[in-house]
Amino acid sequence: MTAQAADLHARIVESKAALRRELPARATIFAELSAAIEADVAAIAERAAAGVPIIPEVAYADIVVERVPPALPEQIRERGCAIVRGVFSAAQTETWNAEIGEYLTRNDYAAKSAAKAGLDRYFSTLGSGRPQIFGIYWSKPQVQARQSDSLAIARAWLNGLWRWQSAGTPHFIPDRQCSYADRIRRREPADATLGLSPHMDGGSVERWVDPAFRAVYRHVFSGDWQRFDPFDGAHRTAVREIPSPAVCRMFRTYQGWTALTEQGPGDGTLRLLPIARSIAYMLLRPLLDDVAPDSLCGAQPGRALGLVDAWHAPLLPGFVSIPTVHPGDTVWWHPDLLHAVEDVNAGSGESNVMYISAAPDCAKNRAFLELQKPAFLAGNSSPDFAAENYEVDFIGRATLDDLTALGRAQMGFEA
Repeated sequence: MTAQAADLHARIVESKAALRRELPARATIFAELSAAIEADVAAIAERAAAGVPIIPEVAYADIVVERVPPALPEQIRERGCAIVRGVFSAAQTETWNAEIGEYLTRNDYAAKSAAKAGLDRYFSTLGSGRPQIFGIYWSKPQVQARQSDSLAIARAWLNGLWRWQSAGTPHFIPDRQCSYADRIRRREPADATLGLSPHMDGGSVERWVDPAFRAVYRHVFSGDWQRFDPFDGAHRTAVREIPSPAVCRMFRTYQGWTALTEQGPGDGTLRLLPIARSIAYMLLRPLLDDVAPDSLCGAQPGRALGLVDAWHAPLLPGFVSIPTVHPGDTVWWHPDLLHAVEDVNAGSGESNVMYISAAPDCAKNRAFLELQKPAFLAGNSSPDFAAENYEVDFIGRATLDDLTALGRAQMGFEA
């Protein structure tokens, strides 16, 4: 064990011991929480079996004219996820989908990524042998989508569902975005290589050992979990993640993607546990006495926080696949929400998306932009991901001239 790993191990043991001392009634409290969460899970499973929609939906057109149903914001806060329909036109997204395909073919991405097999884990076992996740960040369609006015409006509305200020002091600015460069998915029919088990991104052991993370979850760790508001922005922008290609260093109010093709249940797409407060279950479970002093129920540094059957099995029946979405629809989920990817694309068409999240303006995110800007200018990979750097010499990648005034501001360049 390295000195760094030994230090982190000691912090885990110390943090767990302190949290246990501060919560002597943890067994009783967890039993109450577990009963509430399991009731939610049972209700979701029952509704899903009956074909009743689970994930809240809103039309982008209704956001623009301020005609959103009054009950919808609270439903999104409860479920921790939403689908915003029609952010882009079908014609626009179909054009983008074709342009991305041409960009990848023109620059021989498949052969170049195959040569870096140690970095790229997302090759299909199908006869085509093509990747399913592509480590590109700066294609013109991706940049155009990120800097679009319609996406800015949708994200500002979603950000406004957070408690983004306290006593007049903002935690972040909901209607200003910082652009976070992410990848794309182009998943072929019958592909069985991209399934992802249930997990949440944005940190693992940090949630128990980092002081700011513990402040975010202060009501959970004090046993007053009913007061915990997953959409409270306090302390969120102060957390410090362990650097890793598996961990996002930006504060994202929502993870998300934009559909480039039609896809739904069975098409190798997203599954969610639509219970925003389920993070409380994940946080308190390791504090029970049947867990070893140095165990966080499977959490590992520098990795996504995974659901482990041995510790979290009661949550599994609550997972649902997203409903069918169409080109131009967008899907959003809270950064603490457990999610997964279906094992197989059993559909007849490609399941293609651009990963685009919501990262509002704040000091934490502006600091990341300073790392991301030189990557954009050079065509390197986003600094949060493996340094594959495919696009350095790609023909047709976006440059500074392709940024609009809004895009320049979102990327941290002067408008």
